[in-house]
Amino acid sequence: MEDYILFELKDQVACITLNRPKAFNSFNRPMALQLQSILDSCEKDESVRAILLTGNGKAFCAGQDLKEVTEEGGPSLTKIINEHYNPIIQRIRNIEKPIVCAVNGVAAGAGANIALACDITVAAESSSFIQAFSKIGLIPDSGGTYFLPRIIGRQMATALMMLGDKISAADADKMGMIYKSCPDESFAEEALSIAQRLSKMPTIGLGLTKRALNKSLTNDLDMQLAVEDLLQTAASNTYDYKEGVQAFLEKRKPDFKGK
Repeated sequence: MEDYILFELKDQVACITLNRPKAFNSFNRPMALQLQSILDSCEKDESVRAILLTGNGKAFCAGQDLKEVTEEGGPSLTKIINEHYNPIIQRIRNIEKPIVCAVNGVAAGAGANIALACDITVAAESSSFIQAFSKIGLIPDSGGTYFLPRIIGRQMATALMMLGDKISAADADKMGMIYKSCPDESFAEEALSIAQRLSKMPTIGLGLTKRALNKSLTNDLDMQLAVEDLLQTAASNTYDYKEGVQAFLEKRKPDFKGK
């Protein structure tokens, strides 16, 4: 099978690269299923403590490969959403390890929303984001209507989704859509550095933080306080909590194990 997804483990960081550069890393079925499989492996592999997702070539991801949709015998949009994109978004949010997205070029349609679903998103200054769905009469999918208004507000999200404007990395940074934009020449190094920094932190605690943030999207205050109580208790029973406290008392750098 062709490697539509490249994988490399760098010092406890799983580096995942979308690899259909001639098609601007647009998704077809084999690529979507391959990404799901690799994410599953990353979740189970204890040597993986953080994940870095990026693209090969000039684009991060142009969304769905429309040739696949229109070719005879190709999958329906219903099948594509239910079997390709929804499972990818669910994995990104449910894997209790930090996931950094490094947007190296255009992120359009589902590609933009996959980037926004990640925990920390950084982008090269030359990259851009486009909610391209309205240009072909579709609605945003891949969690776009869920995440984007919560990140930048309903008015701005509505305008971007309906007008389909291209947003530069700098503007995405200013409106809080992403964590930061970086100069092209230092972008890849900066993204990897963030993922490596996360991988050396108490990653069980980071995973529990991610779970709490997921719950906060639908909970009221009392429900969220109860979640924090439960997850704080779980965090306090980890090796890393004990190591962090001991290191603080001994005035030394902690050696976290992700346990």
